[in-house]
Amino acid sequence: MAFGTGTAPASRRTVFAAAFVGTSIESYDYYIFGTASALVFETIFFPRFDATAGTLAAFATFAVGFLARPIGAAVVGHFGDRVGRTPTLIVTLLLIGGSTFLIGVLPTYAAVGVAAPLLLVVLRVLQGFGASGEWGGAILIATESAGPGRRALYGSFAQFGVPVGVLTSNLAFLAVSGMSDDSFEAYGWRIPFLISIGLVVFGLVMRRRLSESPEFERMRRENRIVKLPVNELVGRDRRNLVLGALAAMAPPALGYTVIVYMLTYGTQQVGFERSTLLTLILSSTVIWIGAIYASARVSDRVGAKKVYLAGALSAVIWPIPMFALVNTGRVAMALPAFVVAAIVQGVMAGAQGGLFTEMFDVRVRYSGISIAYSAGGVIGGAVTPLVAAALFKIYETSTAVALYISALSLISLVAVSGVQKAGEAARWPWDPVVHRLRLTLLPSGRKP
Repeated sequence: MAFGTGTAPASRRTVFAAAFVGTSIESYDYYIFGTASALVFETIFFPRFDATAGTLAAFATFAVGFLARPIGAAVVGHFGDRVGRTPTLIVTLLLIGGSTFLIGVLPTYAAVGVAAPLLLVVLRVLQGFGASGEWGGAILIATESAGPGRRALYGSFAQFGVPVGVLTSNLAFLAVSGMSDDSFEAYGWRIPFLISIGLVVFGLVMRRRLSESPEFERMRRENRIVKLPVNELVGRDRRNLVLGALAAMAPPALGYTVIVYMLTYGTQQVGFERSTLLTLILSSTVIWIGAIYASARVSDRVGAKKVYLAGALSAVIWPIPMFALVNTGRVAMALPAFVVAAIVQGVMAGAQGGLFTEMFDVRVRYSGISIAYSAGGVIGGAVTPLVAAALFKIYETSTAVALYISALSLISLVAVSGVQKAGEAARWPWDPVVHRLRLTLLPSGRKP
């Protein structure tokens, strides 16, 4: 049976594997790029810059992949809403995996000059284009196969892939971190990129076994597929699209600060060994996975929106104490900084799949959650390491960086308070209070 054409519902195990493996590969590929950007790209692709400018150039290249995501999300989402979730996910996996493998064989600046960073940017754009629809498709193939009251739990299948990708990417770099600096710069950094091809092959095998999501199949049978999903989305769900994008900023803002920027900051400013920081991040991923599962279970009981609000509030509070603990330069103090950050990310991740799925009608759902997630990732993930490096350069204090992360998380906190399920009347949590005040303050008998 060809992929995406089956009518029998997939087993829970098959859905888990198909959703989990893709986001694991996406996360692995993105985090090895981010790690390499922090550790080596400034030297081998941007050697003519000074240390700070080289770091900024490397992080800017990292950001390019995110900048490609909103455009990619609109294109990939279009086909996901018209052709199907499963075949679209095959294409996204090939784009991500192929570009990642090719990065591993790129010549350096010393070999081909300016062509090297240009090729790196092109492959990063392709990687971002594929990733733009990977998360949304993986979430939907899981949540649209879930029974009543289980959307967040099934959505967590895809979310588990993020910490697992972090875990495997850090293991890959930890395995080569013991090399001498010369060996690491010559070929060691390439190894994590090259071995990713094995993960891609495994992912393709798993996804070809997957039938289409039941909700999409039902929509196709009822002939409710829209011709231009993005037009429909912007016309009818503009509010949730904007609020969803803002709500999506907090997880990558905190996550990429910890996993990408902290590698540079911790080694250059605090004095940690590279392997020590990788080990700390590695240790926290187990907590991250547990937090996702717990958050998803609670979300299905009390509501994904409430849980996501709690996670966003924690993301506002935690950055300042996190940097204060890392700044001690002591492993025993830095470990809880990473552990709590992992819990905060896990709380938001466990609720996010269920929350975002219910924000959009099934006819435009792939486009809606992909564009919202990607747009939020541009601000929260793409520019955060870059802005963090610039802020520290200007103010020479980590407090400026921490306040920036808290500010992004605060925007997400306010935004998520206003999102509604598809078809519900738009309202904010404080609307009843405002309405009561207006009734109290207006003269008797006048309608507000």
